[in-house]
Amino acid sequence: MSFSDLLPPFDQRGMDLSLDRMIRALDALRHPCGSVPAVQVVGTNGKGSIASFIHSGLVASGIRAGLTTSPHLVDWTERIRVDHCAISSDALRERLEALQPLALRERLTPFELLITAALVHCAAEQVEWLVLEAGLGGRLDATTAHPCRPLLAVASIGLDHCEHLGGTLAAVAGEKAAAIQPGAVVISAPQAPEVAAVLAERAAAMEAELCWVEPLSSDWVLGLEGVCQRSNAAVAKAVLERIQAMGWPVDGGSIRAGLASTHWPGRLQRMKWQQHTVLLDGAHNPPAAEALRQERSHWPHAAQGLTWILAIQAHKQAPAMLQTLLEPQDQAWIVPVPGHHSWTRAMLLNENLAWAKQLFELPATADDDAGLPVIRVLEQLERQGWPAATPVIAGSLYLLGDLLASGCLQPSP
Repeated sequence: MSFSDLLPPFDQRGMDLSLDRMIRALDALRHPCGSVPAVQVVGTNGKGSIASFIHSGLVASGIRAGLTTSPHLVDWTERIRVDHCAISSDALRERLEALQPLALRERLTPFELLITAALVHCAAEQVEWLVLEAGLGGRLDATTAHPCRPLLAVASIGLDHCEHLGGTLAAVAGEKAAAIQPGAVVISAPQAPEVAAVLAERAAAMEAELCWVEPLSSDWVLGLEGVCQRSNAAVAKAVLERIQAMGWPVDGGSIRAGLASTHWPGRLQRMKWQQHTVLLDGAHNPPAAEALRQERSHWPHAAQGLTWILAIQAHKQAPAMLQTLLEPQDQAWIVPVPGHHSWTRAMLLNENLAWAKQLFELPATADDDAGLPVIRVLEQLERQGWPAATPVIAGSLYLLGDLLASGCLQPSP
């Protein structure tokens, strides 16, 4: 179901960070879920994974939990869940329609409107805990308008959205850390030294408790692939243990069960195209590219060279991403992000001519939509002889969502 009549395109409004609109809107609605405790998840990369781990652990513990995430891959309803059930299309339309007068009066952004709808829905569903994944910020993020956030989970913080958050790690970290409430408990995996210093300074100013956790050991079974997920899961485990300490019925068994059953598509997700395996990952900024580069040492045959299929929006730092991802024996096929201005092979070679023998691009056709450019590349790889190492499709969550919606790829057993 389309919601274009209720949710204007994100790029139509532009970035408009503010808390005032959300605070007024929630006040007008008498603060739906205002007394429901929330875990707010902030950071640059890994927020969705941490939020999903925490939510899965709460559900496994028998606690009725609401979850908000962004962006979605295929359907807007993915962004709002109560327990393991996404909001239905009809229910989301009903919530959005009811909120239209308020949204127009307060000029809510699409993200703000969705968070408001999520809180209204979760209130109607009588949730006991909320897990709120922040958008790109923290200080002025719509989720920060929720008044009861005793726990803050911090994902890896790196340089992204610098035009809005600042051009240094310390500046970006400052925007994220500003979400810390007085007396909160803040849990983070290891961060870069300048990020750790900002978190410590803000926590001290807010008389908040800052806890550092190390990645989980290999005896923990996780529902998400990748070494980086051991850090994300460690943050989630510590959050769940804090919820247990607050008197909620969480125990070690439910934590293990929740982490093992977590599902979060588009993050090192194995899929099948015909009889071949491909790997999908939403890495779309240099820190995420670095995390993906570190994973390759665990992939069979990767040392012989990887085949990348990359779609990167034109405003992203594609040259820095390629500098991180490409080894001399690799090749990369450059495809467009559906519906978005994207980096092309020619644009990338203008940045670094040394990539000329590694970057490839198929001529565009009139039918290039719904993931077709990627499928045409996969067909080309099959004609050439399928590579020994599993091809990796990355660079944009929009691309992954488009591919999954097209039905061209199937879940890998």
